[in-house]
Amino acid sequence: MTAPVLHGSAALFRRILSRFPQDLSLAFAYGSAVFRQTGSSPGRMGKNMLDFVFAVDDPVTWHTMNLLENRKHYSFLRYLGPKHISSVQSEYGAGVYFNTLVPAEDRVIKYGVISTDALIDDLLHWKTLYIAGRLHKPVQIVLQNESGELRAALLGNLKSAVTASFLMLPESFSEEELFLQIAGLSYSGDFRMLFGEDKSKVSNLVKDSVPHFRRLYSGILQECPQVVYKPQQGRLEVDKSPEGQFTQLMALPRCLQQQITRLVERPGKNRDVEEVLLQVAQDPDCGSVVQQGISSIVKASSISQSIKGIATAGLVKTLSYSTRKLQKMWRGWRRRRAV
Repeated sequence: MTAPVLHGSAALFRRILSRFPQDLSLAFAYGSAVFRQTGSSPGRMGKNMLDFVFAVDDPVTWHTMNLLENRKHYSFLRYLGPKHISSVQSEYGAGVYFNTLVPAEDRVIKYGVISTDALIDDLLHWKTLYIAGRLHKPVQIVLQNESGELRAALLGNLKSAVTASFLMLPESFSEEELFLQIAGLSYSGDFRMLFGEDKSKVSNLVKDSVPHFRRLYSGILQECPQVVYKPQQGRLEVDKSPEGQFTQLMALPRCLQQQITRLVERPGKNRDVEEVLLQVAQDPDCGSVVQQGISSIVKASSISQSIKGIATAGLVKTLSYSTRKLQKMWRGWRRRRAV
């Protein structure tokens, strides 16, 4: 899951992590301040906000400790106490509580807190694809415990990303096309891609990170019976027969299978998921149906999490964060105009 980053970054991440309660099952850094993206200079990377996600076994206890150590990180919700903060985290949006625009080690950071159980559920079943989608892409693991359940869920999430992408790609494609498809899964249906994000975000993310993606996925591709992987040529061939597609559909996360069934099934028929997926496997538009299923999951979670973000960040930080996003979108637009 981990990947090399710029010299000195690992030490910086550990120093930042030391500022927080240490009862973590997983902590990782991600985004444009960790991995260089097309159009971003090293100088710009050093100015970008550092993004982290912390998985914790007991959110109430963790927030209790964090309120004692870092009370100013929280919005007005700090006055409600750790139990209410934990409830906001788990019951609304995608199960993540973000504190943003936090100064740390001469940088500005954002960190999201998710329960370990909610993380594993999303990794395995793609209920929201919010954190699971971030983990489809290279991240820098700062801390991970020895939980076999978590480790298996992280690997299963990567395998699911490969399987879903196979269904949306042609019979033959390049490594880069696969990585672009994988990287785009969690942005499909995200309303923020319409306004507030650089429209070249996915291609910028992949172009300079192909070695990181290859390191993340090569073992899975070499062991997958559904694909012929030619790493020397950077090419792949996947089984697009109805039988092959049915096998892939049956391997998808449960929530995506259910969403596909809702899209395809006519009212009153009430067929089981397997029967519907058998029909979809024979449909020439199978990949499009899978894409729609993913988009519907991402759309719902991105909207609800963004609404929650206004409360967890507070109005002032929300406006500041949105301004940063718009500036980033503007820089991306100017780069495309210059090409």
